[in-house]
Amino acid sequence: MPTPSLLTSDDWPEAELRAAVLAGELVAVGWCWASPAEPQTPALRAAAHAWRVPDGRLVASGRSAAWIWGATSRPPSPVEVSVPPTVRVRVDPDVRLREVRLPAVDTVRLGSVRVTSPERTAVDLLRAPDTFDVTARDALRGLVAIGAVRVDDVTRRLDALGTIPMVRQAARRLVRATAGWTPPAVAQR
Repeated sequence: MPTPSLLTSDDWPEAELRAAVLAGELVAVGWCWASPAEPQTPALRAAAHAWRVPDGRLVASGRSAAWIWGATSRPPSPVEVSVPPTVRVRVDPDVRLREVRLPAVDTVRLGSVRVTSPERTAVDLLRAPDTFDVTARDALRGLVAIGAVRVDDVTRRLDALGTIPMVRQAARRLVRATAGWTPPAVAQR
């Protein structure tokens, strides 16, 4: 459910919302819109995610979680969500669904949305079975740049996983993604 600070195409016709963006009266927040004065917080992005993926059993994960945490400026396409293996759901074709067990410590509730924690998000990005492309690398770097995760903590988290699939590959990806890269200075709040 969107917050009162978000507008959707349920509120106004999409053409009017896009015209308001052109006029500088609104900005896009995923699939929703908000005032330019509205801070782009994880809670606001989670509310936009909830409008797009309203099923509360689905957990925002991967690139979707990175976007919600503020590590990327745009939501991914396709949307990425996780669900426990025992739950059966139907999703739209532009929603990538992973069946995975998520311990409670690996998720955070933002409003009505469960999101993988920043550390879990980093591990998921690194362990994705498909290629670790530039968008995944940038999402990982974004998590580091905003201070949501530290490279040392992600390394320790990967080491603790032992020999499960993709762990060694993930560790190599982390080294390649962060070697010689200096995160931009995070603005003091």
